[in-house]
Amino acid sequence: MRSIILAASAAAVLLAGCATSSPPMEMERPVPLVTVARDGDRWSADFVLPSDSPVWVFTRSALARESGKPWRDGQWSVETPGVVLERRGHFDILRTVDGGAVPRSLRIRMTPKAEDLMADYDPALMFTDGSAAIYSGHFNVFPMGAIEEVEALPMDLNEIHVEAETSRITWRDTAGPVLLQGERRSNPTSEQGGIYVLFGQAELVDSPRLATVIDPGLPAWMGNEIKAFAPRIAGYYAERLGPGQTDKPTIMVSWNGPTPQLRSMGGSVLRGMIIMAFEGDNVVTESTDMRDHARWFIGHESAHFWLGQTVRYEFTREAWITEGGADLMAMRAQAALSPTYDVMTALQEEVDDCTTLAVKPVASANQRSEHRAYYACGAVFALAAEAAQKRATGGDWFDFLKGLIDSNRDDGKVNREEWLEALLQVTGDPDVRREIDTLLDEGAPDPAVLIARLFDRTGVAYRLDGGKVKLV
Repeated sequence: MRSIILAASAAAVLLAGCATSSPPMEMERPVPLVTVARDGDRWSADFVLPSDSPVWVFTRSALARESGKPWRDGQWSVETPGVVLERRGHFDILRTVDGGAVPRSLRIRMTPKAEDLMADYDPALMFTDGSAAIYSGHFNVFPMGAIEEVEALPMDLNEIHVEAETSRITWRDTAGPVLLQGERRSNPTSEQGGIYVLFGQAELVDSPRLATVIDPGLPAWMGNEIKAFAPRIAGYYAERLGPGQTDKPTIMVSWNGPTPQLRSMGGSVLRGMIIMAFEGDNVVTESTDMRDHARWFIGHESAHFWLGQTVRYEFTREAWITEGGADLMAMRAQAALSPTYDVMTALQEEVDDCTTLAVKPVASANQRSEHRAYYACGAVFALAAEAAQKRATGGDWFDFLKGLIDSNRDDGKVNREEWLEALLQVTGDPDVRREIDTLLDEGAPDPAVLIARLFDRTGVAYRLDGGKVKLV
C-alpha cells in the first residue's frame, strides 16, 4: 500500500486567514526503487533504498509449500558485499554483517523458478518457450530498527501498523518489451504491489469476455477447457451475485511438465487476473475426472472475483470466509452447469478434511501451515449457512452470499462477526454460532461432534456412521 502525507487543504488555509499563501503541495513519502532486469539467462534486482536502516524486511515472506522453507533461499542471492539475506521470525530480511545500515544501493541475483508458496502468490510462472512472469509484490520492503523487532512481528501484518511502502519497480528485458497489464512496453515502471509482469514472447490472446496467456506446452484440451468454461462459470456467478471485481479477466497459465504420477493445479487471483499453474502426467490426457477437477479449479479461482476481490477478509485468520466460500461456490456452480458432476463426493471430502484438521483451532491454521483447514472448514460453515438459508427462504448458498456481499460492497471487507451475524439473521438462533466459534478458536478432540451439532441446528442432511459425519 502507498502511504501519503497529506498537507492542509486550500480550504483550511483560507479559514485560517492565510488566503495569500499558495496551497501546500501533496507530499509523497520516499519509496524503495527496484529495477528487475533480464539479460539473456541472467536475472537481477537492483534496490535503491530510501533511508538508512540496519534491517529491511520483505513484506511478503511465505514459505515454499513443498519444502516448508523460505523460497528466496533457492532463488535469490545478494551480490553486494557485507549484506545478508536470511529468515528471522516470520520474515525474510536484509541486514549487514557488521550491524550497520544496509547500503542504500544493493544488487540481488535471481534464479526464477516455478515454486508453489503457502498462501501467497508464486514468485514466478515459468513457460516452456522461455517466457517468465514475475510477481511484483515480492520486492516490497520496509525498515526496522533491530532484528529483535522483526522477530516479534506477527505473521499477519494486518494486525499491526507498519510503515510499509509499495516499491516502484522498473522492468527491463534486453530481449524486448515486457507485457505489463495487457500492454507490451519497453522499460515500464509500476507502483502496483500485486501484478505479474511477463518477460518473453508468450502471446496474449484477446476475446470478448476473456484474455489469455497460455503456455504453448500446456495440453491443448486443458487450454480449450479454460477458454470455454471460465466465461460460462463467471457468467453464472454474475447472474447469481451481481457484478464482480471484473467482467473480463485475464487468465495466465503456465505448464510445469508431465511429471510422472502427479496431478498438480495451483492458482491465485489478483485484480482482473487469474494465475494458474499445471503439472503432472495426469493432466496430459482428458478424462471425466480430470475435466471435473479442472472445472472446479477454474470455478474456485473465478469465485474470488466476488469472494476475495469484491469483498475480502480482514485478517488471515478469517481466510475460511473466502476459501471455503469459494469452494462451495465452485461446487454448486459446476453442479448447475455440469449435471454429471459428483458434487456429493466433493462435499464429503470437505467434511472429512475439516473433521481431521479441526482438532486444533481453525483460525490459527496458517501458523501451523495447515491452510487446508480454511478451505475444508470454511466449506463446512458455508454448508450450514446454505441449509439455514434454504430452511428460512427456500434459497441456497448464493442467496446467503449475495446479501453478505451487497451489504459490504462499500468497504470491501467481510469479517467474522459480519458473517456470523448474517447466519444469525437466517437462523434466528443465537446459539447457532457456538460450534463455529469453538472450532475456530479452540478446536475439538472430536470435531465430528461439533459439526453434527452445527448441522442439526441449521438443517444439513447427514447421518452418523461410526462416529463420522456422512452427508446424505
